Amino acid sequence: MSGQYLLGIDLGTASSKGVLATPDGDIVATMTLPRPHSMSLPAPGWAEMDSGTWWEDVVEISRELTERVGSDAVAAITVSGVGPCLLLTDAAGAPVRPAILYGIDMRATAEIDELTRRLGAAAVLERCATPLTTQAVGPKALWVQRHEPETWDRAARWFNSSSYVAFRLTGEYILDHHTASQSVPLYDIHSESWHQPWYDQVMGSMPQPRLAWPAEVVGSVTARAAEQTGLRPGTPVCAGTVDAWAEALSGGARKPGDLMLMYGSTMFFVQQLRAVAPHPQLWNTVGVEPGSRCLAAGMSTSGSLTDWLRQLVGGVPFETLVEEAAAAPAGADGLLLLPYFAGERTPIFDRHARGVIAGLTLRHRRGHLFRAVYEGIAFGIRQILELLDTPANPVQRLVAVGGGTQGRLWTQIVSDVTGREQDVPEQTIGASYGRPDVGNR
Repeated sequence: MSGQYLLGIDLGTASSKGVLATPDGDIVATMTLPRPHSMSLPAPGWAEMDSGTWWEDVVEISRELTERVGSDAVAAITVSGVGPCLLLTDAAGAPVRPAILYGIDMRATAEIDELTRRLGAAAVLERCATPLTTQAVGPKALWVQRHEPETWDRAARWFNSSSYVAFRLTGEYILDHHTASQSVPLYDIHSESWHQPWYDQVMGSMPQPRLAWPAEVVGSVTARAAEQTGLRPGTPVCAGTVDAWAEALSGGARKPGDLMLMYGSTMFFVQQLRAVAPHPQLWNTVGVEPGSRCLAAGMSTSGSLTDWLRQLVGGVPFETLVEEAAAAPAGADGLLLLPYFAGERTPIFDRHARGVIAGLTLRHRRGHLFRAVYEGIAFGIRQILELLDTPANPVQRLVAVGGGTQGRLWTQIVSDVTGREQDVPEQTIGASYGRPDVGNR
């Protein structure tokens, strides 16, 4: 039977994974690449990634999974990935610099302030329904123009991770509506289109990608891409989108009032809304499906912090640390942790914020430290939930996804701290016990 399976690939901050499924959602095959991604931190507050890794991963996953069923059995392919990123390429699609990552890259603070003054904070909030923050693409583009003018002069196109892969597969220059809505201040969330005056101010003569919805077919696999990936030439390719929003949809957070908590490299929140709700400390976006609207928030550390601590204490298995943390009492015997080890995004948006471990004594052990990490992040989650949960858009259901949900200790601590139970869908792909391998954000 030809074209009976759908191929999905996720490009996370820490690793990449793929899944073959039927149109009804039955899983046929999965794989996670064993090699971790390498995120570059070339300066304080900077976060970059070699975009070549994204294409190499797509090639390897596509070849492996299509070989299991035959290329004729793959009906379509789509990719989700880290974002919103800024990847600049030349006219042929060759990157001219590493990709600048999403909100954890905080280099463009001066450009955020400049654009906010120039365009007006109220005007940006009105048109984009979200303020200019480190999550926004526009200030990062302006930063490149100011600090790397020769690089900007070589650039002819700009991409997110998922749209770059779509380009490599099809040759089409596109961007999905959701990612575009995070490209503040370039996109008008109300008209669901580029806002030409602000686009021209920030991007100059850089061509606009064609806008498409994440599930929309934007092209087909070219002969060259087919040779590399093992896919059948002509296989339809959908636009794809940012991984957290794809995770929210697949995890079942689809109705107004549903909120996804992604326990990934960072903690990320996606709430389905009844209507646009502009907020100066939260991100409003269009969703994955046409007409949908979301609120979002993100912390700067989560699984990355648990992995840092694991490496710090000798690389012991996560399972061991979780067992020791479970044996420690609530409050970790007076040990407190502020999880700002990479600055912080929501709600303070401060790249200069720093982590704090307070109350440390000789009687504390690594299990206390690990529990303090869980608890510190849990209180950060509670702080953000208080912003998201409003009378106009109440949070009615929490869906927890990602590697940190395995073992259930972390989710239980979060429920204890927030007073809210969480639905944890069955994980079909991923890691365990707080590793940062699942989810990007």
